[in-house]
Amino acid sequence: MLITYGWSDQLQHDFAPFAAQGLSPARVVLQQRGRYGLVTDAGEILGAPSGRLQHEAGPGALPVAGDWVAVQPAQGDGLAVVRHVLPRRTEFVRKAAGTGEAPQVVAANIDLAFLVLGLDDDFNLRRLERYLAAAWESGARPVVVLTKADACEDLDGFVEETERVALGVDVLPVSAVAGEGLDEVRARLAPGLTAVLIGMSGVGKSTLVNALLGEDRLATGAVRETDGRGKHTTTHRELVLLPGGGLILDTPGMRELAFWDPGGGVSTAFAEIEALAEQCRFRDCRHETEPGCAVRAAREAGELAEDRWRGYVKLQRELDHLDRKEDPVAREAWRRRWIHVAKANRKRSRGRGVEAEE
Repeated sequence: MLITYGWSDQLQHDFAPFAAQGLSPARVVLQQRGRYGLVTDAGEILGAPSGRLQHEAGPGALPVAGDWVAVQPAQGDGLAVVRHVLPRRTEFVRKAAGTGEAPQVVAANIDLAFLVLGLDDDFNLRRLERYLAAAWESGARPVVVLTKADACEDLDGFVEETERVALGVDVLPVSAVAGEGLDEVRARLAPGLTAVLIGMSGVGKSTLVNALLGEDRLATGAVRETDGRGKHTTTHRELVLLPGGGLILDTPGMRELAFWDPGGGVSTAFAEIEALAEQCRFRDCRHETEPGCAVRAAREAGELAEDRWRGYVKLQRELDHLDRKEDPVAREAWRRRWIHVAKANRKRSRGRGVEAEE
């Protein structure tokens, strides 16, 4: 049964020290309020983290859906005890909403990140850029899924817009209601592969899972007509085994996706801008007024769309903000840069004042 859920020779090797302690391997398939649904070779069981694991686990280190764990079997009618979490191959991380600086691991050990946008009021390419950056950084391969294709009057136009942002990424228009595009999704979910669904509430994530399952297993909800937003019908994370052998993880809708540590994900998501920046005359070019700036030249020639550039700048500023908080050297460099900018602004202001007097 574990092989069906993605168990591998590498995991077998990694688990050897825990097996020597008399523990059993399991995968977390359901995460809800400190309790876990676990799949083991003996079947499905319920478990909870040990007190020691809860005490010693660092930020984002407690088990999440998709994790492989070492468990102590239940005694009598009690819960199995999760003692250890195996090293993660990949993890989709964001800053936990409303908790300051805490990281939240949304999913672990995923191969694909299905980034879901609805072809209605939810369609937002700037949000997609953020999703793509986080997905690339997670280690999973992103795939864009455009739901509600049956309600879209200009499907080809929306797909083209999305492809200009999702460079090198598959874009799949889907209608779960009409059954259109589902085979394209299934084709990417080979046996043993794990995908996670990332998107806002109401975009049709649970509806998509139900369509892939061929049954209404997950709760779904209607989108409000007043603002086009959906309710959080999914309140937990659940890893579902599909008829074809692939695995898909449904997650609660995200009102926001604040970066925790996107690193090179932004560079990958904006590969065309990064490639232009490599052609600038100066290595530290800020793409503002410097001579020989390839980025500015592309913008002026209409080869780089302004909204694409603004999306890049916004995410880069967010990265700079994170670096300043975490890295004293980066903070000092930022301080010196803005001292220089302030002096330059004052000098320009004095120059304009002289011209006005003349």
